[in-house]
Amino acid sequence: MNTEQYYKLDRKLTKEERKELFKEYEETRDMEIRDILIKEHLYIAEVLSKKYSGRGIDYDDIFQVASIGLIYAIERYDLSKGFEFSSFATPTIIGEIKKYFRDKGWTIRVPRRIQELSKKINNARVYLSQQYQKTPTVNEIADYLNTTPEEILETIEASKVYSPQSLDVVYDLNGDDKEINLGDLIGVDEKYFDKIEINDLLEKAMLDLNEVEKTILIERYFNRSTQVSIAKKLDISQMTVSRIEKKVLGKMKKEMIKTLEA
Repeated sequence: MNTEQYYKLDRKLTKEERKELFKEYEETRDMEIRDILIKEHLYIAEVLSKKYSGRGIDYDDIFQVASIGLIYAIERYDLSKGFEFSSFATPTIIGEIKKYFRDKGWTIRVPRRIQELSKKINNARVYLSQQYQKTPTVNEIADYLNTTPEEILETIEASKVYSPQSLDVVYDLNGDDKEINLGDLIGVDEKYFDKIEINDLLEKAMLDLNEVEKTILIERYFNRSTQVSIAKKLDISQMTVSRIEKKVLGKMKKEMIKTLEA
């Protein structure tokens, strides 16, 4: 089947016709045949892109990466090995999508200008690599995108926030037989620090309380005593205990607010 015959067809190709085209492309590397194969199998890229959409990266970007993965699959497909193309292409496309997510999953918010230029740099790298058959330099990318090398370097540096470093990364301790995880090197809050701060605030707030007020506060909130038992202990009425408790809480609240604002 030649390309003219294909474009006259108003239907999808049959399995045998697609195999014929793959065989033809393997022999000729005709770009028109490759375009037909891309068009015939673009649905695979669409299906897989939808599977990974809604995860923080635009569908159009995912689809573009999936389409590049499809092209890679077409280029590498070997009909003689007997695999169905869809079975061969799916892991190839998924691999490209996952790699893109690893590279482009922002962990720190950066300006939209940097994000957009980062996408262009990524696409430029792919295109220029194919054109020059080598990794493009910063100057070549800058020329291609009509921008400055400084902007390219700034964006590449900012792109490092895409991939957070795992806390499970292992470091060798200067040739010793011991290893340590990154997580072990990061400080954590001591669980008693908050208690120390709260106790300090309470002590300052209690300075202006008389002995009866301090007793009621300690019995109610440290010893969990009832108002009735406190009233018996101090030989006063339960109503008096309730009134003093409200008064003490009010005074402490004002004192703690004053201390926090200082």
